[in-house]
Amino acid sequence: MIGAHARRAADGLVCSAKACRSAATDAVVWRNPSLHTADRRKVWLACEEHRDHLRSFVQVRGFLIEVVPVEALTEADG
Repeated sequence: MIGAHARRAADGLVCSAKACRSAATDAVVWRNPSLHTADRRKVWLACEEHRDHLRSFVQVRGFLIEVVPVEALTEADG
């Protein structure tokens, strides 16, 4: 299961960027260490166009864990 911010379209996973309805190809996995325990993994889905922006947004704050293809997500991600 993917977190509440992940939206499902009839044809699959949708990018988490505001107002984007494109199919997600990647998952930006992150955690805010001041709010989340070390085992917590938050996920923003990203289309090709928004992947770098979403990755940069969390990376500059020191929250980025990894960026993986959506197919690599597991039950631990959410």
